[in-house]
Amino acid sequence: CVHTENCFVPASEIIAVEETDFNKKQRNSGKWQKMAKPHAFTVYYVKKARNHRWRCSDVTFWCVDEQLCNQWIQALKELLELQKARPKQLLVYINPYGGKRQGKRIYEQKVAPLFSLASISTDVVITEHANHAKDNLFEVNINKYDGVVCVGGDGMFSEVMHGLIGRMQKDSGIDQNNPKVPLVQCNIRIVLHFSGSTDCICYSTVGISDPVTSALHIIVGDCQPLDVSSVHHNNTFLKYTVSLLGYGFYGDVLKDSEKKRWMGPMRYDYSGFKTFLSHHCYEGTISFQPAKHTLGSPRDKDSCRTGCYICRQSEQQLAEQQKQSGLKEDEEWKIIKGKFLAINAVNMSCACPRSPKGLSPAAHLADGSTDLILVRKCSRFDFLRYLVRHTNQDDQFDFSFVDVYRVKSFQFTSKLLEDNESDVTDIGKKHFGQFCRDHPACCCNIANSTWNCDGETLDSSAIEVRVHCQLMKLFARGIEENCKDEAASNQSRI
Repeated sequence: CVHTENCFVPASEIIAVEETDFNKKQRNSGKWQKMAKPHAFTVYYVKKARNHRWRCSDVTFWCVDEQLCNQWIQALKELLELQKARPKQLLVYINPYGGKRQGKRIYEQKVAPLFSLASISTDVVITEHANHAKDNLFEVNINKYDGVVCVGGDGMFSEVMHGLIGRMQKDSGIDQNNPKVPLVQCNIRIVLHFSGSTDCICYSTVGISDPVTSALHIIVGDCQPLDVSSVHHNNTFLKYTVSLLGYGFYGDVLKDSEKKRWMGPMRYDYSGFKTFLSHHCYEGTISFQPAKHTLGSPRDKDSCRTGCYICRQSEQQLAEQQKQSGLKEDEEWKIIKGKFLAINAVNMSCACPRSPKGLSPAAHLADGSTDLILVRKCSRFDFLRYLVRHTNQDDQFDFSFVDVYRVKSFQFTSKLLEDNESDVTDIGKKHFGQFCRDHPACCCNIANSTWNCDGETLDSSAIEVRVHCQLMKLFARGIEENCKDEAASNQSRI
């Protein structure tokens, strides 16, 4: 076979192979003139660009021997058949209101043609109301699909995640209301296509929020395990979270911004500035179990990348610990009381365009832990210094008022709830109008904050959180160190 240039591509990143037909104009140009009747085939493959962006590229090979051409086509198609991790049937949920109502158009114009090229069948569901995808996942024959695609933002991903995990537990007879019960892992992979406001899940697991890149990760069958944390209150299941669980500043920002959705993404800037000026701190007690099975720490420089050895080793050590401890509760609990401006628990770095390193740059996707960040009461100026560190390369934990721990479970109870044995719902009524003891001049009556659970509000002021190691799988491979360098070093020649 002949081509004008040498072309190298990993076999695992070939998208499709097709026989190519040439018209008369093509045959009369260049080297085609030397061939009476050329036979050709085109190989479509992943081309890696800057900033973790992937594109579909192609190269055409030709020769005068029809039999030789067919042999090449057959050999390459057999090679693709050996890639067992690749999906053949996908369930697709599209939020028509996501991404400025562009989600459906983006999928149809940029993603669907790639699935068709790769011979992937799809069943598409256009969601019509909140929790449509979640409810639908409890009804469909989930076993016929190799994966679930959600076209929307992080909120759409959360809905599909809750539906898929909930369905797996229901089919296995697991009670989600029991915070200590081991959950059944989900073998069906999920992928998120961008169109939301932050898309931190895309940035933390792939490195970019781009629909074509996400589609190509699906086609080549990439698989990235992902930790999921469950949130409970009084033995009642509340939510699952994979990115941010934030109380105080980030909870207040979300609650205020929800009232201003008409402002679009600008609402986060407005609510963030307003919440920063209010400078509320909240009193309570945090108790947690340190994640002693993990190899790294939140302060190290070992970021989670493709094929992360820390995630692999931590998972193995956690499994060994659980075998040795059996049913008994191992490891002591550490207790911290105080006044906090922010309490954040992150299962991933939570990187996004505004915060390239995220809230915890060394957080790992699949090590069975969450990074618990405690920002204690400090001045407005000091808190501003902390927030600015999210946007630069400085160590954001290098403050006397900031503590960070890698934990496998934790509990939080607000001071107000500790002082009252009545039900949570009655506390707000009894203390309505109570002045904030730290800011009497502001006349605020806020005694408790709101939890920001992956961009959704959670009002319980007493929660129990437990990390479930690698509960889910994504169509991703983690963030690659240097896409172009890796592409050059791991290639095989066609």
